[in-house]
Amino acid sequence: MSQLPPQRPDDGIVLAITFQYYRDLPTAMAFYENVLGFELAIDQGWSKIYRIDGQAHVGLVDEARGMQNWAEDKTVQICLRVPNVDAWYAWAQSQGVAGMTELRDSEELGIRAFAMNDPEGYQIEVQTAKPGH
Repeated sequence: MSQLPPQRPDDGIVLAITFQYYRDLPTAMAFYENVLGFELAIDQGWSKIYRIDGQAHVGLVDEARGMQNWAEDKTVQICLRVPNVDAWYAWAQSQGVAGMTELRDSEELGIRAFAMNDPEGYQIEVQTAKPGH
């Protein structure tokens, strides 16, 4: 009797979570809750999963307990597409967020955007699509 080879499941993805690792989890939590306004969706103690929107989530992990280690060089960027990047820029400035770039327009990408850093250096880009894009 032959057995069929396994097939890729086609019943969808429940959540999409990008995990980032922190030395100071409470400070990171305060940034994602108070500055970005993300809602804590799943509290696993040393891992906090915040809903960005829809099925997109970011997980903040205490590096002492997670599968990865904290690293000084950050190679992950979260990009948030918003309706009004200028309003987000003014808000981030008023909160004294570190690592803010100037607002810039990219005709090549069809966006208006800026970047900022979270408390441990992960970059967050905030962008709005330019009309016609």
